[in-house]
Amino acid sequence: MITKKSLPRRMFLRGVGAAVGLPFLDAMTPALSAAVKTPVRMGFVYVPNGMDVRNWNLDYDGKLGKLSRIMAPLEPHKEDILVTSNLTHNNGRALLDGPGDHGRCCGSYLTGVQPRKSAVDIHCGVSMDQIVANEIGHQTRFPSLELGMEDARQAGDCDSGYSCAYTNNLAWRSETQPLPPILDPRALFEKLFGADAGLTPEERARRNRYRKSILDFVQADTQKLKVALGPSDNRKLDEYLSSVREIERQIERAEKDNAQIDPGMPKPYGVPADFSEHFKLVTDMLTVALQANLTRVFTFLVTREGTSRAYREIGISDGHHPLTHHRNDPALMEKVSQINTYHVKQFSEWLGRLKAIQEGDGTLLDNSMIVYGAGLCDGNRHNHEDLPTLIAGRAGGYIKSGRHVVYRKETPMSNLFLTMMDRMGVRAEYFGDSTEALDGLSLS
Repeated sequence: MITKKSLPRRMFLRGVGAAVGLPFLDAMTPALSAAVKTPVRMGFVYVPNGMDVRNWNLDYDGKLGKLSRIMAPLEPHKEDILVTSNLTHNNGRALLDGPGDHGRCCGSYLTGVQPRKSAVDIHCGVSMDQIVANEIGHQTRFPSLELGMEDARQAGDCDSGYSCAYTNNLAWRSETQPLPPILDPRALFEKLFGADAGLTPEERARRNRYRKSILDFVQADTQKLKVALGPSDNRKLDEYLSSVREIERQIERAEKDNAQIDPGMPKPYGVPADFSEHFKLVTDMLTVALQANLTRVFTFLVTREGTSRAYREIGISDGHHPLTHHRNDPALMEKVSQINTYHVKQFSEWLGRLKAIQEGDGTLLDNSMIVYGAGLCDGNRHNHEDLPTLIAGRAGGYIKSGRHVVYRKETPMSNLFLTMMDRMGVRAEYFGDSTEALDGLSLS
C-alpha cells in the first residue's frame, strides 16, 4: 500500500516509567519521497596500558593482508577496518607538571591538550566527543553515552584523587568537568530504558522482587504498532525487542552469579565476574542504543588507564599494569600480548553483531566509525608516539577501509579527530594540537 504517512524517526514505545526507542524501520521512510539518510555514529573504545607493539604493528602499507598476532581476531572484519600508524599525542608527554604518563595519555586522548593541576585540582580540555555532542546531541535522546568497565577489587588502584580524574575518564564536558563512565550494567540499562534513580536501596530491592521485563510495560504500545507495520518491519521489531529481552536475562544471570562468588566482597551491582561477559553486556546495550538512535556519540573505557586488573579468565593472575613493565622479559611480554589479543577478540565479536544489523543498503557497522586504540604505545617505555589505532566501520561510505595507512612520524592524533568531527557535521579550523585534517581516510 502506498501512503504518504510515515512513523516519526524518534518514536518510542512507552509504558509506566519506561520508554524503548525503535530501530530504523521501513515505515519511517515516507512513500514517494527521498529516502531518509541514515545517521553516522561515532565512538571510541579505549584499552589501557599501551600495547605489545611487537605483536600489534604491521610491516607493510596499503591493502590489509596478513594481520598481526594481536589483530588476528579481526580477520573476519578485515575489510571493515582501517589501521593507522604514526599518530601521536605530543601533549601526552611530560611537557608540563602532570599526573604521570598514564594520567596524561588518558586525559589528553580525546582532548588533545595536556592535563595538569590547577586551582581546582584538575584541568584538561573539552573532549572532541563532547564538541560533537553539543552540536548534534539535540537530535537524539542522549547527546552522548560514557561507558566503562572496572573490577571492584581494583577500585583503589590509583595514584591520587587528582590522578584518578584523568585515568578514569575519557570524556570532558569542560576544562574542569569530566563525565564519569557508567560502570554498572544495571545503571546503564535503567538509564536507557527506565527512570528510577530516586529509589532508595530498600525501594529498589522491593521493586526488583516484583520487577517485570521492561517490554511488559510497553506491551500495549508494541501490539498497537505491530498492527500498522508490514512483515519486514515486524520481523525487524521482533529481532530488536528480543535483543532487549536478552540483555535483561544477562543482567539477571550476572546478579545471581555475583551472589555466589566472593559473598562478603563488595561488587558493583549486576556486574558479571567474567570480563568477556561484562564486555558483551555493555556492548549489547550500546548496540541497542545505537540501533534505536538513542545516541550517535559514545566513549567506552575498557577498564581504566593504569589498571592492575588480572585476567584469570585466560589464566593470567598477574596485574595488567605491572606486566607492562616487563623490562623485556619474554615471559611477561607474552602475557601482555595475550591480554591485548583477548581485548581485540571481544571487540571483534562485537563488530560481528554490528554487521548483522541491516540499515538501508548497509549495516549498523557500515554507518559507524569506531576508533579502537590506546593512549600509550609501548606500556614498558611509556611512549606517546605511533599510538596503536584502528577505525572500524565506513562512516556511511566516507572511510575506505581494508587498508593500513602509514602517516609521517609525529602526525598529531588530533588531525584524525578534526577529520572525524567534520564527518559528523561539526566544522572547526583546529582541535587540540591539530595541524590539518587527516588525509587518506576517505574514498575521494
